[in-house]
Amino acid sequence: MVVLLELTPSDFPGAPGRQGPGRLSFSGFRRPRASAIPNEEPDVTTTSPEAITSPAAGPTTAAPSAPAAAGGPAPATAPEAAIADARERIDVLDDRIIGLIQERMAVSAVVQRTRIASGGRRVHLSREMEILGRYRDALGKPGTPLAMTLLELCRGRI
Repeated sequence: MVVLLELTPSDFPGAPGRQGPGRLSFSGFRRPRASAIPNEEPDVTTTSPEAITSPAAGPTTAAPSAPAAAGGPAPATAPEAAIADARERIDVLDDRIIGLIQERMAVSAVVQRTRIASGGRRVHLSREMEILGRYRDALGKPGTPLAMTLLELCRGRI
């Protein structure tokens, strides 16, 4: 499938390898991890009690840190950390979705070219109705415009 993305030239905008200004291709694009931000404490996960009591871990106290006690900025709370982790996961999912859409666009271009070369039409409307129904059944009413957008990305405007 990856070979298909690399070797498939396309005439419609947004196709893999034909992104316009400001549009990112999926290949190799990754958002930086939240822990890569300067002056941010790294994520620490311990899996054994020994890791907590080891001398390398440093002393632990139940008292708040000096800046927090003095009215300075409070350390990251559990909800903020959970939100940051969830947003990072959403970013990874978005990257995967974008890659899948680009792959679908390339496969659709192959289908269209093959259909035209064999004397058929570029678009098969009954097939598009099946796709619209599948998205509507799986996602409810908002699935239909999502499928329409996806179909337009893959085949262009009718």
